[in-house]
Amino acid sequence: MKVAISNLNIKADFLLVDAISIPDIDIAQKPIIKGDAKSISIAAASIIAKVTRDNLMKKYDEIYPQYGFYKNKGYGTKEHIEAIKKIRPMSNT
Repeated sequence: MKVAISNLNIKADFLLVDAISIPDIDIAQKPIIKGDAKSISIAAASIIAKVTRDNLMKKYDEIYPQYGFYKNKGYGTKEHIEAIKKIRPMSNT
């Protein structure tokens, strides 16, 4: 979240955050437990984040089909964990 905040074109005056406080930032913030159910802004951001993640996982699935990203979206499902144990994690290099 700190990276996302630092990459904003316009500095935020205030942050609504789902459940947690973001440490070491100089912007006022309000963590809201179950924020996606209580704040339309947090709910909209959550939807955008999930759609972005799902699209990214589809692309990863094309590159690394052995991990089943399209089906598990990167969550630690039984199938995904077994693939990691069998194939080993992807390398960043």
